[in-house]
Amino acid sequence: MMKKSLMGVILLIFGPLAFTVEDRPVLKLGLLKYSGGGDWYSNPTALPNLARFCNGQLGTDFSPDYAVVEVGSAELFNYPFVHMTGHGNVVFSYAEAQNLRKYLLGGGFLHIDDNYGMDPYVRTAMKEVFPELDWIELPFEHEIYHQRFPFDDGLPKVHEHDQKTPQGFGLFWEDRMICFYTYETDLGDGWEDPDVHNDPPDVRDKALQMGANIIQYAFSE
Repeated sequence: MMKKSLMGVILLIFGPLAFTVEDRPVLKLGLLKYSGGGDWYSNPTALPNLARFCNGQLGTDFSPDYAVVEVGSAELFNYPFVHMTGHGNVVFSYAEAQNLRKYLLGGGFLHIDDNYGMDPYVRTAMKEVFPELDWIELPFEHEIYHQRFPFDDGLPKVHEHDQKTPQGFGLFWEDRMICFYTYETDLGDGWEDPDVHNDPPDVRDKALQMGANIIQYAFSE
């Protein structure tokens, strides 16, 4: 079911993949590179670990080698799922904002994870992309929390930071969630190699499970 949804999205919306192994499609997760000085490159081991986890738990076929893709690049359209993170400033030019808008309206999905400190900047940047849309906090009953792994209380708390309750926000276009923003949870840190943050195994497991839910939701919409 999962693989069928993945391939359907890619073939209908994104066309043939550029990456093949033995004539078999190989899917890559995308990492969004942006301007403004924020560290878009933080958590370098996160996406490879998430890809492996999804392959084992969801039956996906992601390459552990994720792709770095710039906001304004045409290459963005090669990746149905793109992840964005960082600690600081985020700036989109007009052309970049329009490119990201076209990507999301065309069927792409963006997951933004605040790695602590990017919240005010990413909210401003996304207003450049969708000035007519507002973030909607998702209720715990939302489907994204009830995919392969149940999260009855919403997002897990990976790192404390300001000791606020984790929140998940969505941007919706014609009833389709095109962007999911995770705040005060630090999922990406939980996806990293165990020795990076020395998080307990159960904390890492919850982070990876929630990441898998996001992937599964994005490809089944």
